[in-house]
Amino acid sequence: MRQILIVGSGPAGYTAAIYAARANLSPLVIASSVEFGGELMKTTEVENFPGFPEGIMGPDLMMRMQAQAERFGAEIVYDDVTSLDLTGPVKRVTLGNGDVHEALTVVFATGSAYRKLGLADETRLSGYGVSWCATCDGAFFRQRKVAVVGGGDSAMEEATFLTKFADKVYVVHRKNTLRASKTMQDRAFVNPKIEFVWNSEVAHIYGDEEVTGIGVVDVTTGQETTLDVQGLFVAIGADPRTHLVHGQLELTEFGTIAVDGRTSRTNLPGVFAAGDVIDPTYRQAVTAAGSGTVAALDAEHYLASLPQDALTQPA
Repeated sequence: MRQILIVGSGPAGYTAAIYAARANLSPLVIASSVEFGGELMKTTEVENFPGFPEGIMGPDLMMRMQAQAERFGAEIVYDDVTSLDLTGPVKRVTLGNGDVHEALTVVFATGSAYRKLGLADETRLSGYGVSWCATCDGAFFRQRKVAVVGGGDSAMEEATFLTKFADKVYVVHRKNTLRASKTMQDRAFVNPKIEFVWNSEVAHIYGDEEVTGIGVVDVTTGQETTLDVQGLFVAIGADPRTHLVHGQLELTEFGTIAVDGRTSRTNLPGVFAAGDVIDPTYRQAVTAAGSGTVAALDAEHYLASLPQDALTQPA
């Protein structure tokens, strides 16, 4: 039986593994068979992660985090969790290959998935003009034209932020009114760099090796026009990956896992959550990493509170 098992291998999961391994807790990380490394495996250059002044490619950053965790004794398993039993003092995690792992503590760090438009070229051009994070990628679009899809607070925040770099920011929204708060709307409306494209949806993304434009369809007339942009930022929301813990862990109104204050403690003893799965607001690699630190330390303190005989049960 393990002392700690970590589900997820993004910045939160790997950082939790680094801290747990350095505390001699021999963590087991379930890294997924396909999406190991999290969303950063799908990005290109990361310029805002501390310690890399020249930037670093997303996959390279995650491989370094993994190597650091393994250096201190973390074990990585490339499989998918099919079910969890978190309710008892011993947590049971079942994998796709049928293996069942037991642990006294679990850190749940499965992250979130940005909602996509569902267009054929969206994935192909991801990192080559298509992005879901202006904070991450906005600086690559200096003196260029970009478009933001969405009508909520996130879309207005993305559009306003992008005006720091881009010459022009189109906001494409399928309705003629916004869902965003009045403050966010007013801020966007008075920005001279932002132009709204109402009652419209993005139907096509053009470009061979990078985005060169988008096809926008008017939902009332069916007429399609082309916007000459070099970047497309999709801001239609994100969904935390919580399906494995439904019915066991309490969720917030945002669908994220509820934790106690600034800790990582969930409603179940010995179960901790970290990263985007508890964060509906920031969703940055560095905040996820800090959250993973908290989870590992919380798990370590929880283990220290258990009777000695619970820690010495055979694996």
